[in-house]
Amino acid sequence: MTDPVTDPVTDLVLLLLTAFAVWTGWRVFRVDSMVRASFSLMLSFMAVGAIGLLLSAPYIGIATVFMMAVEMMVMAIFMVMFMMNPAGLNPMMMVHQHGVSIAAGLAAFLGLGTAILLSAPPSDPVPPQARVVAQLGHELLGPSMLIFETAGVTLLATMVGAVILSSRQGRHGAADEGSRPPGLTAGGAPAGRTPGEEGGPGHHHHHGGHG
Repeated sequence: MTDPVTDPVTDLVLLLLTAFAVWTGWRVFRVDSMVRASFSLMLSFMAVGAIGLLLSAPYIGIATVFMMAVEMMVMAIFMVMFMMNPAGLNPMMMVHQHGVSIAAGLAAFLGLGTAILLSAPPSDPVPPQARVVAQLGHELLGPSMLIFETAGVTLLATMVGAVILSSRQGRHGAADEGSRPPGLTAGGAPAGRTPGEEGGPGHHHHHGGHG
């Protein structure tokens, strides 16, 4: 039987997943909104989790997907809820102090790469017969079940709150009455629908701070 670590197909998939993880990680700093950055980072971590599965580290791979997928989704939900920029989707600069950012990124990459190359590989591998994923499932549905059930209810309440807060219809009428969305450029025309543009007079009622 072919060793999965040395199988040419596995090697090709590893290279593709690695390239995808690096590309989506790079896109985090190139997209023009916080929500898109969150989803790009989520895809990058999911690719890293798949690499862990291919390298016979199922616990690390599945835990990475579980943790990072939920974390990035919650981050995107809070962006929709609280950002003044509508849903965090309007264009915005994602990187500040470009020179410092590039230098810090290169230093971190070189430092971590050097540490990985110079570190000795682990000498205490997990026994091949160990059912690490099954053990994780027993932990989630056993001693830690109450914690995860509570977290699930909390996340559900968060999603419901996000839908309510981002809804146009408020308790006493349209929630965006008198508001004016920001422009794509400084001082530019409002981006998206302006309240009252369907024919009502509300399109010219905006606060002085937004003019």
